[in-house]
Amino acid sequence: MAAGNAAENGSPFDPSRHRVDRVVAFGAHPDDLDFGVSGTVAAWAAEGVEVHYCIMTDGDAGGFDSEHRAKIVQMRHEEQRSAAALVGVKEVHFLGYGDGYLEPTHEVMRDVVELVRRVRPDVVLAMHPERNWDRLQKSHPDHLACGEAVTRAMYPAVENPYAYRELADAGLDAYRLPWLWLYAGPQERTNHYSDVTGFVDTKIAALQVHISQHPDVAAMEESVRSRMQASAHDGALAAGASAEEFHVVSVNNPKTIAGF
Repeated sequence: MAAGNAAENGSPFDPSRHRVDRVVAFGAHPDDLDFGVSGTVAAWAAEGVEVHYCIMTDGDAGGFDSEHRAKIVQMRHEEQRSAAALVGVKEVHFLGYGDGYLEPTHEVMRDVVELVRRVRPDVVLAMHPERNWDRLQKSHPDHLACGEAVTRAMYPAVENPYAYRELADAGLDAYRLPWLWLYAGPQERTNHYSDVTGFVDTKIAALQVHISQHPDVAAMEESVRSRMQASAHDGALAAGASAEEFHVVSVNNPKTIAGF
């Protein structure tokens, strides 16, 4: 599987042994997933994996053109749907929270639990809840809130039948998630490098759709390509490869004991 290749410091995920059929990917803003995981998503989608995107805010505080203010939410929804389609994602969910106001509240966590119980994925992708002091731009407060809300929701709420009882009453039973993949985190947390060499152009095309967010498209593209090549080098992939980085966490496996 193209979304494999463990880091030297040891990913718990082995693509030759761990099957992935469904994925839910959470981002704080429209374009976060395209920057962070769209190469991996494109690789999965090409293999028939069902991927859902969930965007937690409407991105209403983004952009650079004052003339876009009145229609920025509509623009960013359209950009995200178009970008998702390019990488093979058919379902995009918008939670609708305010850009810059996202917090890991029970309202947000309940929304996360509801979607994950509905889809019942093998992997959940989310932004990392830890701040990156080397590149603070990775650690927008909404990014951290996305990571914290999803991480809290994945344990214990999503697998606790007594958490958010109205969901179980509506037929959404508790679900034990196998894998949580966190992205855009501190370098020292990286333990998995996803080889996306064959999907770099697809990722760039998806990013270019977010035209409202890129005052310098050429600089954005060069930065993304360079970072992906550096990630592949750090992950000891083949020369000329490109990669995306993750902190892979095994949430439930055959050795897991509830509460420990």
